[in-house]
Amino acid sequence: MTALLTEDRDGVRTLTLNRPDAFNSLTVELKEALLAALVAAAADDAVRAVVLTGAGKAFCAGQDLKEHMALLAANDPAPLSTVEAHYNPIVTAITALPKPIIAAVNGMAAGAGASFAYACDLRVAADSAKFLMAFANVGLTADSGASWTLPRLIGYGRAMEMMLLAKPVSAEEALRVGMVTQVVPAAEVLPVAHALAARMAAGPTTAYAKIKEAMLASAGGSLAEGLAVEGRTQAEAGRTADHREAVDAFVAKREPGFTGR
Repeated sequence: MTALLTEDRDGVRTLTLNRPDAFNSLTVELKEALLAALVAAAADDAVRAVVLTGAGKAFCAGQDLKEHMALLAANDPAPLSTVEAHYNPIVTAITALPKPIIAAVNGMAAGAGASFAYACDLRVAADSAKFLMAFANVGLTADSGASWTLPRLIGYGRAMEMMLLAKPVSAEEALRVGMVTQVVPAAEVLPVAHALAARMAAGPTTAYAKIKEAMLASAGGSLAEGLAVEGRTQAEAGRTADHREAVDAFVAKREPGFTGR
């Protein structure tokens, strides 16, 4: 079985974690496939938006602990280097992707799986989905950027509660606290996420990339640093054909046709 499925439609590349019998838990094979797929999507001009989802009833249960324990028992160094080799590059690839990426959270998202969803730009969740940060339960700390992304979504106090108490958060609560963008019935998660991604794929994707760049820089920087990045990215966006097209369309009272250039 292929660990990661890829589908292209309407300018949207859908990446599906495909280990449903193991709740899409992350093996070395799946982590390497996901990282390669994100790098490829970033470089492919035909891909104008990305959806990340899971096969079956779960989005992603996080690290595959069976593989993890087997490697530890064999004194293999791989488990202790996976954060540096896999998780950090994956989260960097998600956040730095120069096009929108939407998490279609079709079920349980735990550990690194939840962290991947937090790193995405938008999150559409099934009404049955839950988010769980259970690192403490297995004697570990946060990884995959969760200590950075989660407090920025829901605040320091709520994030600390999730981390220390390993308290699951329902989809309804996730929507209330701003962890997800919208909640829909489970059968509608992927169609809704794809429709949203397709709408953005038809939009000014270069501007989206500049928005992401400015937001990411400002999230960890000073006001002065944020203003500097805004100034540069606004000038870059202002020189695009999409900006000229949008202004022309506004004046002519017609719908703009964006090309991403």
